[in-house]
Amino acid sequence: MNREGIAVARCTVERLMRRLGLRGVIRGKVVRTTVSDRKAPCPLDRVNRQFRAERPNQLWGSDFTYVSTWQGWLYVAFVIDVYARRIVGWRVSSSMRTDFVLDALEQALFRSHLQLQSLESP
Repeated sequence: MNREGIAVARCTVERLMRRLGLRGVIRGKVVRTTVSDRKAPCPLDRVNRQFRAERPNQLWGSDFTYVSTWQGWLYVAFVIDVYARRIVGWRVSSSMRTDFVLDALEQALFRSHLQLQSLESP
């Protein structure tokens, strides 16, 4: 309406649209990030939500998220060393599949193995 030269407040448009049951256009695709399986057992909380470690590689945390890019949605999985509070493994994927999360874990395991080797060698 403002482009047509009719001065109107945004809140007025919102109120009138709500009264008429109208909604604005939502751009972009809806991303479904979680597909719950109600029958599957929930994993145990083995650290009782106490995210503290006394040495490196004692406790890792992991998660993944999604990021909107010009080419579409990308998913990022990462593994964090709780002691160092740094990312020790990560992967990016264009699909939300289990294997890319496992790749991030594999990278973290590989890096921790290299770290141990460098500490042990003279």
